Amino acid sequence: MSNNKNKGKRRPKNKADDKKAAKVDQNYSQTEEIRLNKFIAHAGFCSRREADTYISAGKVQVNGQVTTELGTKVRRKDTVVVDGQNLSLEPFVYLLLHKSKDVITTTDDEKDRTTVMDQIEDATGYRVYPVGRLDRNTTGLLILTNDGDLAHRLMHPSYSVRKTYQVGTEKPLTEAQLEQFLEGVELEDGIAKGYNITQFVDDPTTFEMSVFEGRNRLIRRMVEFHGTVVTKLKRIEYAGLTLKDVPMGRWRFLRQNEINAMRKLVKLDTLDFNKSK
Repeated sequence: MSNNKNKGKRRPKNKADDKKAAKVDQNYSQTEEIRLNKFIAHAGFCSRREADTYISAGKVQVNGQVTTELGTKVRRKDTVVVDGQNLSLEPFVYLLLHKSKDVITTTDDEKDRTTVMDQIEDATGYRVYPVGRLDRNTTGLLILTNDGDLAHRLMHPSYSVRKTYQVGTEKPLTEAQLEQFLEGVELEDGIAKGYNITQFVDDPTTFEMSVFEGRNRLIRRMVEFHGTVVTKLKRIEYAGLTLKDVPMGRWRFLRQNEINAMRKLVKLDTLDFNKSK
């Protein structure tokens, strides 16, 4: 376990190419047949498996008719409505947001609190959704996209996508306690392990740790196992992406190579961005 960490200031980045979306059209003709669950996923509504649930529950209409047959095929020109929402095959777009504290990871909030959608200010012109969640008091890296297949696999435990957090605690954890994270600690829902743990020399109440799962409040509960609490939690890396040059509360579009690296990570085909040009 390393115990040396130096942090420098990050400069804001405003390169023109980061203001342009790396987007790719969904290359379906008006007459090509597509499985209904794939259409729903590619419209950014949910994963294919979740789409099957909506179909089976009678919450999907095709051209005004309720459709419950899982094998149904549709065409791009068909009207598909899921749970009252009219879907379309918009180009895939991908954003990286540096989420601020006291911001809710949802598309809207009944209490009118600030959401991640407020922070991106309808940046793309397309409907995008956060990939997973960060607690209201957790800051850091959040991906938003309308690529339902990618979002589902990034969150699915079987793909073991790495997430790295910077953790501040009320009381310093000892080296032995941090090493116990490497071996695994027993939580109420099973063993939880940490990886690549680094404690800050100049601040023993702060360390970095990676995990490969996304259980609810996982980092906070691991810290509580050792009799203290998290005072600050920030996700600094997810699926190979980092917050480099993205100030808190700001966002940028993902680059083509970043998008395809993520798709390869979760065993999806890479995208040909030249098709949309």
